[in-house]
Amino acid sequence: MVIHSLTLELELNTETAKALREIAEEVGAFLHSDRPIYPLASGKRSTHYFEGKRITLSPKGAYLVGKAVFDEVSGIGVDAVGGLVIGAALIVSVVASISYQEGKPIPTFIVREEPKAHGTKKQIEGHLKPGSRVAIVDDVITTGTSVFKAIKAVEAATCKVVKVIALVDRHEGGSDELRRQGYDFTAFLAFKAPGEVTIDEPSAVTGQIERGAIPR
Repeated sequence: MVIHSLTLELELNTETAKALREIAEEVGAFLHSDRPIYPLASGKRSTHYFEGKRITLSPKGAYLVGKAVFDEVSGIGVDAVGGLVIGAALIVSVVASISYQEGKPIPTFIVREEPKAHGTKKQIEGHLKPGSRVAIVDDVITTGTSVFKAIKAVEAATCKVVKVIALVDRHEGGSDELRRQGYDFTAFLAFKAPGEVTIDEPSAVTGQIERGAIPR
């Protein structure tokens, strides 16, 4: 079996993405092995793993992630930010705090895997009103299982998903499927093979995000 070496690289060519990669290195969030020892939420096993909680549970990392997400959504008119527990919960709580500090408070929410079996028996906890424009966040996207669970719950609550954000894209089909279904998806970092690194950056002509390549 051939093991393809992957590294954690920029998906957006921005100072924010660079800062996130630096903190990922500082806290040891990028794990790798010569054998597929890491089980993924998709059911697969991998030689590489991104332990996002090492970032979102560190003081500096939590701030950088929250600020990065806030900056992405503050100008697109979202009414709320949320996602599936537990990865998204650690992100949106910081987004809520930063949005308040910035004078642009954005309500947040979390989506349970299943509706709560007691009490209110809700699947969505927090602040989500019917008809809201919503951003969904997660720490990692692989096949998109977790993100699509959150999207399904939010759309069932008659809300519109206008943005999906992940810290890391593993490029294993999830982001492609999101775009195929028409969702606006952004990741800051990605798993890539050494050598040529594909990035998204604003076009000098259109101002829109375009995909290009830079040599390593």
